Amino acid sequence: MSRKEHIVVGLDIGTTKICVVVGEVLEDHSVNVIGFGGHPSNGLKKGMVVNMESTVESIKRAVEDAELMAAVQINSVYTGIAGGHIASESAQGVVALKKKEVTKADIRRAIDTARGCVIPNPDRQILHVLPREFIVDRQEGIRDPLGIVGSRLEVDVHIVTGAVTSAENLERCVTRAGLDVVDIILQPLASATAVLSQEEKELGVVMVDIGGGTTDIAIFADGCIRHSAVIPIGGHQLNGDLAMGLPASYEDAEKIKIRYGVATSQLLREDEQIEVPGVGGRPPRTIPRRIIPEILGPRVEELFELVRREIRRAGYDGMLVAGGVLTGGTSMLSGMPDVAEKVLNLSVRIGRPTGVGGLRDIVNNPMYSTAVGLMLHSLGHEQEFAAVGTVPGKPPKSGRWMGSMLSKMRGWVERFF
Repeated sequence: MSRKEHIVVGLDIGTTKICVVVGEVLEDHSVNVIGFGGHPSNGLKKGMVVNMESTVESIKRAVEDAELMAAVQINSVYTGIAGGHIASESAQGVVALKKKEVTKADIRRAIDTARGCVIPNPDRQILHVLPREFIVDRQEGIRDPLGIVGSRLEVDVHIVTGAVTSAENLERCVTRAGLDVVDIILQPLASATAVLSQEEKELGVVMVDIGGGTTDIAIFADGCIRHSAVIPIGGHQLNGDLAMGLPASYEDAEKIKIRYGVATSQLLREDEQIEVPGVGGRPPRTIPRRIIPEILGPRVEELFELVRREIRRAGYDGMLVAGGVLTGGTSMLSGMPDVAEKVLNLSVRIGRPTGVGGLRDIVNNPMYSTAVGLMLHSLGHEQEFAAVGTVPGKPPKSGRWMGSMLSKMRGWVERFF
């Protein structure tokens, strides 16, 4: 395999699929996609590992395909985490300034103080501590306080936590597949990196990543994240509804959803018919296609009602000027934006991965938003480039995530500021 020095790899371990996106970082810090690999996922349920052997095998298959296309050996990856165990909360930290102006050490101390406000729980792990706003001597709205003169520094942060066992199982699957985990990132944060513009983040936007097992939500305003949540509804629930409502086997229901699925009957002709395979050796049946939205519509509306509830809970109802962005594989169901606009009372668009060059046509699909976002996330970790997919025989730099989150967070703060 040829030598590739600055290679970054995003590994999306989803409920429906596992995909790997390999990127080459250029001198101007842009990224060209040079490889892709994908394989069906059978070892996860609602974002959490339920069969380790199946998950490990799927990871290996996807990585092998990506290595073959990119002509590199993949040693380390950035991977994402989601699931019903994810929770988020706000916290504030305050410190007295030792000098007349804010230093990097002061910023670290303030963030550490906010982090310490989270009640210790041996069953949960802090995944992200994301600064949203700094206040120096009651002067609010400061994004970068470095060098500002004052006597008191406050910080408002968004803290994301997850179950320790879920994170450990995820990392164990990756390491058993022969890879090193550079970092584990919350999936909606990764997807937002790939599909949202800075203007949308400034004006206020909700990103809804609808996957196979879960729907991930991230609300941005004033340029930073304000709220995140995970809803345990995804494409698998739609498949189950179709299988029960038609009736049909789960596999046939999924095929029907992909080929004929629609979330609203307004997009259909009255006389349109489809064929449904029989169950248990019974002959196939012909039914009106309008039955499909009658089955799927209520579930889709329920999903967006839950999204709207999260928007209200975050205090941003009526304040998201940029509207909503749908992404993820299930967002491609015909009529999804129409239902979303009706329920959320927002303008809605479909989000596809942006910000990459090279073989970008391969990943120009909402289902690859998380994988591309994980790869783009790595641009903030330039010192770890050598650990991600280098020449054969070169030992990867340790990127073990568990037990080192505090030091990584401190390093992130230094790079951010």
